[in-house]
Amino acid sequence: MEHFDVLIVGAGISGIGAAYHLQDRCPDKSYLILEGREALGGTWDLFRYPGIRSDSDMHTLGYGFKPWRAEKSIADGPSILEYLNEAAVENGIDAHIRFGHSVKSAAWSSENACWTVEARVAGRDEPVHVTCNFLFMCSGYYSYRGGYKPDFEGHDRFRGEIVHPQEWPEDLDYTGKRVVVIGSGATAVTLVPAMAEETAHITMLQRSPTYMVSRPDRDVIANRLRKFLPERVAYAITRFKNVQFQRFAYGHSRKHPEKMKERLIGMVREQLGPDYDVETHFTPRYDPWDERLCLVPNADFFKAIKAGKASIVTDKIERFTETGIELESGKTLEADIIVTATGLNLVVLGEVEFSVDGKKVDFHDSYTYKGMLYSGVPNLALTFGYVNASWTLRADLTSEYVCRLLNRMDELGARQCMPQLREEDAGMPELPWIDTFTPGYMRRVMHLFPKQGDKAPWRNTQDYALDKKMIRNGPLEDGALVFSKRHPPGTD
Repeated sequence: MEHFDVLIVGAGISGIGAAYHLQDRCPDKSYLILEGREALGGTWDLFRYPGIRSDSDMHTLGYGFKPWRAEKSIADGPSILEYLNEAAVENGIDAHIRFGHSVKSAAWSSENACWTVEARVAGRDEPVHVTCNFLFMCSGYYSYRGGYKPDFEGHDRFRGEIVHPQEWPEDLDYTGKRVVVIGSGATAVTLVPAMAEETAHITMLQRSPTYMVSRPDRDVIANRLRKFLPERVAYAITRFKNVQFQRFAYGHSRKHPEKMKERLIGMVREQLGPDYDVETHFTPRYDPWDERLCLVPNADFFKAIKAGKASIVTDKIERFTETGIELESGKTLEADIIVTATGLNLVVLGEVEFSVDGKKVDFHDSYTYKGMLYSGVPNLALTFGYVNASWTLRADLTSEYVCRLLNRMDELGARQCMPQLREEDAGMPELPWIDTFTPGYMRRVMHLFPKQGDKAPWRNTQDYALDKKMIRNGPLEDGALVFSKRHPPGTD
């Protein structure tokens, strides 16, 4: 059975970044990446629907170690996938990836201080087993088996095609067709303008509105800086600028929700004009950043509406019919194609079954340690990005921390590290893994996730500035993270 110092699960944006940091900061550590699909890229290889793009700027969604060079900072999926492939090849990371290896279980042995990981490989009857001292989960936060699909009454009666964006058919022809997109999140807001030019008409059907904000897909300052400064300097300045702007905008939204709400809705009115029913279709029932804002690059969504090629209907679905959708209001929407942009199925640690010394791990019984480790579970880390900023900002911090941890374990001669609740942590409140963020895809599964407390190090702050202090600069030996000098049998 093969053994590695570190096993990374997932070759998406998190896994490629984790591998780079390992090579850079822990060059003596052996590592392997297991990827369930046949290509790297994760989200950016899986999703193939029209217009697929980032909803964060690439100067913060991109890696700190690899400057984003393209003119567009709000990038399309193929460009992001190319960037990830470049990062892997340029740093020799691709040679460490084994594709088609879907991890199913991981069992920790305190006796041997190692994980035994089982993976299923397409075309093989027997599973593959690999051991490692440290397991680094970079598998994302949603199920790759399929997206969230509500059980709409009468869906089997519809004579047209029903498509979920996570399973987009390559040969889907929507030219001249009537299309209804169910949903009002980032995917729907991307699909509508991308498809509008070729459809007969496209309608976004939403139960309730979402906050939308328009911005250019090019960062003028970033593009100018690159002309006068060294590439890495220009990138670092742009990254800092955008992080600070994200932080300010989010903080202002939480402190002054009514002012931000008025501003966001006012910007939509400026786009669509005084005669459009913004109150019905663009005025959410919640405060800004209770759910993620939807980005509208270059106002493309609003332009499609003004051109008459797209429209919004705010109503609830009564049932599907043979030719479309019947609404609770009594109205009907005729359709040839229905796109169910109804969201993702969140999962805990890649749907992998974990056990420690033969006992199944139920993560909802554990507390998260700094949003990346778990009480009572040794030598395991998870990358889970921000819900209010770019994913990669948190991914980079997590990888840095794991490397610090591994190096410190070597200095101490320790083979095991595990967060444990201290006496002073007794009676600590049980708060949800993600607090003050309430979209449906989170609410449906938050009870399955680890808890967080109300004080460090048991917090999952979702605050980049606080995380830099707690993760990058905080002490490793804080009394909550316990190091053990355990060695395999037969060694000193």
